[in-house]
Amino acid sequence: MDFNLSDEQRMIQEMAKNFAVKEVAPKAAEIDQNHRFPSELVAKMGELGLMGIMVDPASGGAGMDTVCYVLALEEISAACASTGVIMSVNNSLVCDPVERNSTPEQKEKFLKPLASGAKLGCFGLTEPNAGSDVIGQRTRAVLDGNEWVLNGTKNFITNGKEADIAVVFAMTDAEKKHKGMSTFIVEKGTPGFSIGKVEDKLGICGSSTTELVFEDCRIPAENILGKEGDGFKIAMQTLDGGRIGIASQALGIARAALEASKKHARERFQFGKPLADIQAIQWMIADMATKLDCARLLTLRAAFEKDQKVRFSRSSAMAKLAAAEAAMWIATKAIQVHGGYGYTKEYPVERNFRDAKITEIYEGTNEVQRLVIAAAELKG
Repeated sequence: MDFNLSDEQRMIQEMAKNFAVKEVAPKAAEIDQNHRFPSELVAKMGELGLMGIMVDPASGGAGMDTVCYVLALEEISAACASTGVIMSVNNSLVCDPVERNSTPEQKEKFLKPLASGAKLGCFGLTEPNAGSDVIGQRTRAVLDGNEWVLNGTKNFITNGKEADIAVVFAMTDAEKKHKGMSTFIVEKGTPGFSIGKVEDKLGICGSSTTELVFEDCRIPAENILGKEGDGFKIAMQTLDGGRIGIASQALGIARAALEASKKHARERFQFGKPLADIQAIQWMIADMATKLDCARLLTLRAAFEKDQKVRFSRSSAMAKLAAAEAAMWIATKAIQVHGGYGYTKEYPVERNFRDAKITEIYEGTNEVQRLVIAAAELKG
């Protein structure tokens, strides 16, 4: 087994790290405090090829592999988890399903601007009464002549407020259950499509989380993504890849918390010596580093399997589960290492702690990941 990165992978990692350290990290606290969408950083990520990193260059992307994506996203998320999730959603939840299922015309009209960063996307699956229960969708789409008419509400949609393009799921034949779900591309400004409630959240405060409201929203018939009835399949395929993205975000948050803890342990003195010389602190640091490395290896394995075009549902679920739980555990211990200072907004571990929690919830809760893993283990 070869654990060495290719020259291209090292290059993208270094490029993302330089950008994260020089341009993202200095703005992270302000972005969080002011709940500000970092439009200037998103534009720069587009210029660097980070908004469509895995998309074919013919469709405006960087044409790199999933391992490159993981490496770059960890770097961005270590600097600012809000900026990281904006990048993750556009890549994993929007560009990926559009590239996989679009017609040549849709690639030209929608994928190119998304992959280049000229436009931003969001993923409309979750509803007030349909989170983990995807088939409980109440959004409906009815074909009327050469238009689809959408009615319903989506919630907890990352990038919802700023997105130019939404990938939206709706039931076109509810009696068929999972075979009656379809996927649509809806453009911002379409009559009947509006932004509802904007959530006030615990963490990732620089990325918007909103409702998407559809009231007799008419879209062209050709804006269906894939075939009618393909929606459930598209959603599940997309979430498999999305879990790799959230795992990568969690790695970045966890790494930031660990690095801050090591720095504090070296610089803070108690009982006449640095915290780093106290065994209780050393053991916390050791456990933090071990959990982070375990999660990173699982995430890279899932990325590698995706690149090899083998089934990676189990691996991506394991990666997301391990990385999310590692991020939450490491961020909690980071505050403990910092003591009272860690509970103040002056130190970044407070933000890491708030940002980490959502990784255990979105794109499939950790309980859902355990169901996916158990199903794979017990199959047959």
